[in-house]
Amino acid sequence: METPRTDPVDLLVIGAGPIGLACALEATRAGLSARVIEKGALVNSLVGYPTQMEFFSTPELLEIGGHPLATTFYKPRREEAIDYYRGVAQREGLDVRLGEHVERVDGERGAFTVVTSKGAHAARAVAVATGFFDQPNRIGAPGDDLPHVSHYYKEPYRYSGRRTVVVGAKNSAAKAALEINRHGGDVTLVVRGSEITTSVKYWIRPDLLNRIEEGSIAAHFHTTVEAITPDAVRLATPDGPRTAPADFVLLLTGYHPDFDFLERLGLAFEGEARAPVVDPDTMESTRPGVYLAGTVCGGYATSRWFIENGRIHAARIAADLAGLPVPDLEAVGQP
Repeated sequence: METPRTDPVDLLVIGAGPIGLACALEATRAGLSARVIEKGALVNSLVGYPTQMEFFSTPELLEIGGHPLATTFYKPRREEAIDYYRGVAQREGLDVRLGEHVERVDGERGAFTVVTSKGAHAARAVAVATGFFDQPNRIGAPGDDLPHVSHYYKEPYRYSGRRTVVVGAKNSAAKAALEINRHGGDVTLVVRGSEITTSVKYWIRPDLLNRIEEGSIAAHFHTTVEAITPDAVRLATPDGPRTAPADFVLLLTGYHPDFDFLERLGLAFEGEARAPVVDPDTMESTRPGVYLAGTVCGGYATSRWFIENGRIHAARIAADLAGLPVPDLEAVGQP
C-alpha cells in the first residue's frame, strides 16, 4: 500500500516547541511555505514542565514573531507560556500536525520526503527543532524502571505524607524537593557532587540550602544510587552504604537530544557534548538541506541554547532558504 503524501512545502519543521514554531513563522514571513510535525502536543516540553513553573526569563525574551507575551507576574509561568505559543500558532495560521511521529527523512536538498506515522511530506528543506526533554539521562542502576520511579515531576500533591527520594542537584530537583517538603512529604535528596549547583535559580537555591541545614530535607552529597527496590533506594555514600526508604523516586538527572534519530538523519557531531555540526550563519547541518534549531544544537550541553538565544536560529534558517541576507541578533529582538 502506498504511503499517503501531502502537498510539498519549502520547509518541513520537526518539533512544535517554541523554536519549531518560530522556524515556521519566520519561513512564512520570508515568503516560504512551511509545515510543522509534532509527535505530541503543541509545545510538548512545556506541557511536561511542573505546574506553575516560573521561567527565569522575562516575557520579551520568550516572544516569537513580535507577538507580545502578557503575564500576570514579572516572569511568565508555564501555563501563560503554553497559552501564548498556542495563540501565536493560531493567529499566524501555522500548519501544525500534532500526534504525528517522524520515522525517517529520505531524499536530498530540494527533494526530501519526510515519512511519518501518518503518511509522507515532500519538502525542499527540513528543520529539526526537537529539543531534548523527551530523553531522560538514565542512571543505569538496577530498578530505575520500576513503576514508582519517574524522570519527570509535575506537582507535589501525590507525594504528600509519603517518602520520596529525589536524585539531582539542579533546578528540577531543587524545585521538586522544596515543593514536596512544603506539602507534607518526607524528602531525601541525593546529589552526586559536593553541593547544590550554583546554576539553580537564585530564589530557589538559598531556600533549599536552608531546608537542608534545618534538617527538614535530608541530603546526601558525594552520593550515588546503587539500586532501587520497590520500597527503598540503596546509596553509596562517603560514609559507606546507606538505605533510604522510598514510596516514590524522582530521577531528575537531566535530559539529552534523541541522538538515535539525529544519527539516522546522517548528521555529524563534534566534541564531548556531541553537538551536531552546523554552519553558524545558516544553521545548516552536514547533510545539505537539513537545518537544526534550538536546544538540540547543543548536544549534551543542554544549557547552551534556550528560547531566548535560539530564536535567531529560526531567522537564519528562513533567510538562507529564501536567499535573503543573514539577520543579525538585533533584527530578531535578541538581547
